[in-house]
Amino acid sequence: MPESTNALIIDGYVDEPACLGVSPYVSPYIREVAGVLAGHGYAPRYVTIDQVRADPSIVARYERGDLVVMIAGLTVPGAYIGGKPATLTEIQQLGILLRQPTTAIGGPIAFGYAPGGGKKAIRQAIAGFDVTLSGSPAVALDSWLSGGEPAGAGDYSLTDPWAAAGAGIVAQHPAFPYVICELETATGCSRATVGGCSFCTEPFYGLPRYRSIEGIAEEVAALHAAGVRHFRLGRQPDLLAYKSSGGEFPVPRPEALEDLFSAVRENAPALRTLHIDNINPGTIARHEDAARAALEAIVAGHTPGDTAAFGMETADPAVVAANNLKAMPDDVFRAIEVVNEVGGKRTGGVPELLPGLNFIAGLAGETPATFDANEAFLKRVLDAGLLVRRVNIRQVMPFEGTKAYNENTLGKHDARFRSFKEWARKEFDEPMLRRVFPVGTVLPEVVVEVPGKPSFGRQMGSYPILVGIPIELPARAVLDTVVVDWGMRSVTALPSPVEVNTLPVAALRWIPGVGKKRAVTIAARRPFSGLDEFREVAGETGIEDVMRF
Repeated sequence: MPESTNALIIDGYVDEPACLGVSPYVSPYIREVAGVLAGHGYAPRYVTIDQVRADPSIVARYERGDLVVMIAGLTVPGAYIGGKPATLTEIQQLGILLRQPTTAIGGPIAFGYAPGGGKKAIRQAIAGFDVTLSGSPAVALDSWLSGGEPAGAGDYSLTDPWAAAGAGIVAQHPAFPYVICELETATGCSRATVGGCSFCTEPFYGLPRYRSIEGIAEEVAALHAAGVRHFRLGRQPDLLAYKSSGGEFPVPRPEALEDLFSAVRENAPALRTLHIDNINPGTIARHEDAARAALEAIVAGHTPGDTAAFGMETADPAVVAANNLKAMPDDVFRAIEVVNEVGGKRTGGVPELLPGLNFIAGLAGETPATFDANEAFLKRVLDAGLLVRRVNIRQVMPFEGTKAYNENTLGKHDARFRSFKEWARKEFDEPMLRRVFPVGTVLPEVVVEVPGKPSFGRQMGSYPILVGIPIELPARAVLDTVVVDWGMRSVTALPSPVEVNTLPVAALRWIPGVGKKRAVTIAARRPFSGLDEFREVAGETGIEDVMRF
């Protein structure tokens, strides 16, 4: 038994950009580390970096003999609106503050640190921490607590039992039960032998190692027993390749995905969300029939409103070639078509599964013409009538050991990058949101993350749309909403059903076709006895189906 059983896990790692408030994602690192600590006789407490920011005394309570483990770093640059990962300054300040307890740090921070996209991630020693956990944080922590070196590669035969044993730690998350648990399905890259994409760290892990369905099922059962209802099959370069082998672009095995989704559902019968993350468009382009069958298996097993994140990176063939990327622009376009054909049908008003596009600027070979090609590609998608859930546009954050660390164009086309991003938001994102979420689309179970007037929230899921609600609501309120308007990256929605006779005047104006002046007239004429009487004042709105009088 340890000298003290007090242990603290600090979560400074945010895997999902564009989080509001507290990040709802709980990474496998946290659960595995919790399992290791429990196995070594500790009773771990879990806090997020946001909680520490709000109340630094949380960490000051830990004394000599106690153990503090921090998971930190990021591998995906993006706009973190609240739920921000720990900065290097914060990490170092914590290391200095925690003089008495024994401290360890691990996670992506081991690859290096950069404040965001457009900067190199530099490897450096973290001041103040007693131990740096190298490799898999859980394996390294177990080795160190057992008297060995604080290092170790990921090994599912070891981490699977820890993930199940540490599942209960999620109940300590400040947003619980509105948390999403990532379920890792694989590590490594099928293109590792040819170097992989120039900027990616996944080839560091070698060729793919797939996690067993049994291991995933046991973790899901433990999470479900702990109250988790929202899951995402993520943390892999390409879910279509699950359990596949052979070459840079393995042929998908639809039956393996059927078994995987069935196992998750069997072990989490009350789940509310089951979404996915990365899909390689190159796999779809090269193995269309098998990929189509695999996508059909996903749609049969998931929950609607899902997003398949495509690592497109660029629409410039020269940049694709220079950086050993996965797919040429025509390949990505065909992949978008296939996902639309399989996942574009609507269930409950929302598409089942849509592609999401990731662009990365600053790669080797990039010129001003690269951004022209990017804009032309997005215009082509719009003109074809296709649906895309979202477009992420980032600057590369190269890590030491990747080709992009030394070969990049960072800082050379910043103005053109900014203009492309602005163009995409105005000319692509808003028209696409109108297409994906037309007036009257009902978005159930929106969780308010930022209270106020307006209040902002999102559904649980993979890349959920930001919803602005023109009513003051408390944090963690959960409500159904109906879409009435669009921004560049968000929608405006009213509570559903729309209570016409009690809705505040400031919210009435958002009913389609009403506006400020007519909202005052409607308020003066209330209460309405029914829809016909309301129509005499307001006309047709497009949301009559969800109105209540």
